[in-house]
Amino acid sequence: MRIRIVGTGVMGRGIAQWAATAGHTVELADAREESVTEAVAFVTGMLERAAQKGRMSADEAASARERLVPLGSPFTAPAGDEAPALVIEAVREDLETKTSVFTELTKVLPETTVFATNTSSLSVTEIGSRLADPSRLAGLHFFNPVPLMKIAEVVPGAATREDLPGFLTEFVEGCGHRAVTVADTPGFLVNHAGRGLVTEALALLEESVAPPADLDAIARDVLGLRMGPFELMDLTGLDVTASVIETVWRGFRHSDRLRPSYLTANRVAAGLHGRKTGRGFYPYGPDAPGDAAAPTPPPAGGDAARPVAVVGEGPDADAVSALLDGRTVPGGQGRDGTGSGDGSRPEPLLLVPTWGGTVAAAVAAQGLPAGRALGIDPLSADTGRFVLAVTPASEPGAVRDAAAVLAATGAEVTVVRDTAGSVAQRLLASVVSVAASIAERHIAAPEDIDLAVTAGLGYPYGPLAWGERIGAARMLGLQRALLTATGDPRYRPPRWIAERAQLGLPLTAPDIPLAGHFEENSP
Repeated sequence: MRIRIVGTGVMGRGIAQWAATAGHTVELADAREESVTEAVAFVTGMLERAAQKGRMSADEAASARERLVPLGSPFTAPAGDEAPALVIEAVREDLETKTSVFTELTKVLPETTVFATNTSSLSVTEIGSRLADPSRLAGLHFFNPVPLMKIAEVVPGAATREDLPGFLTEFVEGCGHRAVTVADTPGFLVNHAGRGLVTEALALLEESVAPPADLDAIARDVLGLRMGPFELMDLTGLDVTASVIETVWRGFRHSDRLRPSYLTANRVAAGLHGRKTGRGFYPYGPDAPGDAAAPTPPPAGGDAARPVAVVGEGPDADAVSALLDGRTVPGGQGRDGTGSGDGSRPEPLLLVPTWGGTVAAAVAAQGLPAGRALGIDPLSADTGRFVLAVTPASEPGAVRDAAAVLAATGAEVTVVRDTAGSVAQRLLASVVSVAASIAERHIAAPEDIDLAVTAGLGYPYGPLAWGERIGAARMLGLQRALLTATGDPRYRPPRWIAERAQLGLPLTAPDIPLAGHFEENSP
């Protein structure tokens, strides 16, 4: 197929390399002719590098290079029957610029040429509304770097004709990527789903639950993410992240679940954008300390032999007890402050596994001695990093001893302030809830949500499948506990989670289609 790419910046070059490698003839055009020359040289270099590394043969690289066709203008009329079947626009994110490009293209290309915009933040419907024929336009959103990020979002606008999503899906998957069809909504799918992690991480930082390095370490080690949220924001650029957060939040009419943090505006204004400015949540550059992003070490000098009681019963308490390898005493011992019984040992520490609640609430409800009662996140059990929660009443010696007891198992220990659900639970609950909200709005199908998020964001599981690993009923319990503990409507359980928990369905189960489902002969 012959395609034309208008805009030869980073995204345009990546799309060109990907499409040419897949066997398509690729016309390259830009308002700056020198940008086209640079793009051809860049793609040629990438093809040659791929051949050198054995990812393709030298002949394949040469053939792909020959399929690159530089044009003198984006609005060059086709010669003979060489009209492109598809135009992919990848110019800057500006509504006027994009609509101007498509308006001019309609003057030189036949009506059979399909138009696709690579916009990541603008409404496909609004771009199309400015064209004489909006039915020929759809969104085709790639991720950088295009050859490596093997996912694309196909976004039909309100007036896009019905055959275009299928046409674009076939094109994308024929080139070796996966395609997901997404409703034309703010952030589409991947950028919308990604708000779950970063907005909750910023909320945790607002509350001084832990510093960025500790929150990142928990996200990596307990949840299994490749990068922590603050590392990710520094890589992407906080200016970009903040803009997306605001766009999605405003687009969904100030949804509590997507609420931005007050922290970002001042950091953006101060130029603390991350790697590209030399400083973000962490410092960068030759003068930056090598351990700037290292998590805070646990307090030293504790008694690793101090007796410990795990408070409560059930799988969470059992999981923590099992990892302490016989160091525990019966759960009720020492609750009243009377010590170990013979006065020869210090009073036992009380480790309280919390699920959506706080240690403070458990102390009040169960009459625990506040100085020795410390929280432990059951999600952190058996992950190599225990998360220990402290309250304002925690005795310093108890904290030191608890850290030593937990470290004696061979795990790392991170100490955080007591908060509803602790760190990992709140991050996971937000990731799953935002995805569930996307599903219940039918912005994308459940399987496409999980596919796109794992491919586009690198999560270890799709968010709905991740929630299902916990269990729909347990996720619902977490959401309800967070809402009760905080009173914050951002933790209101999505209907998607509540219904599936109540009906015994997995979180990945799609809604039934209403049209035709209740016909007499329907399955």
